[in-house]
Amino acid sequence: MATQTLSLPDTSIGKKVLMAVSGVVLFGFLIGHMLGNLQVFLGHQAYNEYAKFLHDNPTLLWGTRGVLLLMVLVHIASAIALIRANAGARPVAYKTKKSIASTYASRTMQISGPLLLAYIIYHLAHFTFGVTAGLGYEHLPPDPEGLPNVYHNVVQSFQIPWLVGIYAVAQALLGLHLYHGAWSILQTLGINHRRYNLQMRGAASAIALAIVAGFLAVPFGVLLGLVDPAG
Repeated sequence: MATQTLSLPDTSIGKKVLMAVSGVVLFGFLIGHMLGNLQVFLGHQAYNEYAKFLHDNPTLLWGTRGVLLLMVLVHIASAIALIRANAGARPVAYKTKKSIASTYASRTMQISGPLLLAYIIYHLAHFTFGVTAGLGYEHLPPDPEGLPNVYHNVVQSFQIPWLVGIYAVAQALLGLHLYHGAWSILQTLGINHRRYNLQMRGAASAIALAIVAGFLAVPFGVLLGLVDPAG
């Protein structure tokens, strides 16, 4: 009888490695995206110059988008494969399930993941493609410096309280996902010891909170008047 040789992606650890690698890339993008967004506090010129730089470099822009799309697909495919593998390993559900070692974040990953995917699609429709009706997105003429007036679109959108609420809920889900993701990456890398686990969980929490706080600073900054509408 021929023996089938499994490649690394076919194994459970291989899928976890793919999730970890794609997760690290997505982490890096989130940090860069957050720092770019925070330039809204520097005024319209700085923010619009940042947007213009991105759109004046299509190779960088579309190359980044291509890598991100690939990483998202790898992340989703690996997650689905691991969920199916876990379900197959336990075809009969436990009569009583006690979540002793798991966390609330880990138990909600299967919920937060699809919801975050829906949010990403909505976010792209809102700011990248400008197809969300009635949310203040406008293709405006250039600002006084001749730059695309992306600043105005951001400020006008986040003056709508319920829209800020949508982004706040999405960021709360992102925080849970990032916390468990960071912790899982450390576990996949073998950084798991009773002496250091508390510190590692603290580091995962700090990373997630910092990213969420950075993203929420923009909509709440606009809503609370901390960002000058005139720039």
